[in-house]
Amino acid sequence: MVYLAQHHGREWISIKEIAKEENYSVAYIEKILQALRQANLVTSQSGNHGGYVLTRCPSRITLRQIIDALEGSTFDAFCEPQVREEIVCNHICMCGAKPIWRKTKEVLDNFFDSINLEMMAKPQAEVQTFMLRVK
Repeated sequence: MVYLAQHHGREWISIKEIAKEENYSVAYIEKILQALRQANLVTSQSGNHGGYVLTRCPSRITLRQIIDALEGSTFDAFCEPQVREEIVCNHICMCGAKPIWRKTKEVLDNFFDSINLEMMAKPQAEVQTFMLRVK
């Protein structure tokens, strides 16, 4: 995603180019891009001049959206209702850890929402300056 953001506004970028520049296998990049396409963060075009581009401006794509597309929720506490059907906790009603896990998820989600792809595509020094201001 950072590579696509750094080349935003350019024509289609091939999987081979991304794999070569980022030093990953084509198969690995294909899997990542497929998940990102399903989440409507990138779009693709086939053919000799095809490839991938972002579906919107990098400043409008958050780190949380990327994480959600690739990994699911940023932090799943197994006691949450959507997960509870799969894993049953015997202490669901009396657990003191539950509010801590909820707050952890809230803090992580807010932090990841505050970071956008445009920011991640900047040089490291600029990102470090921003991170110093984050509390």
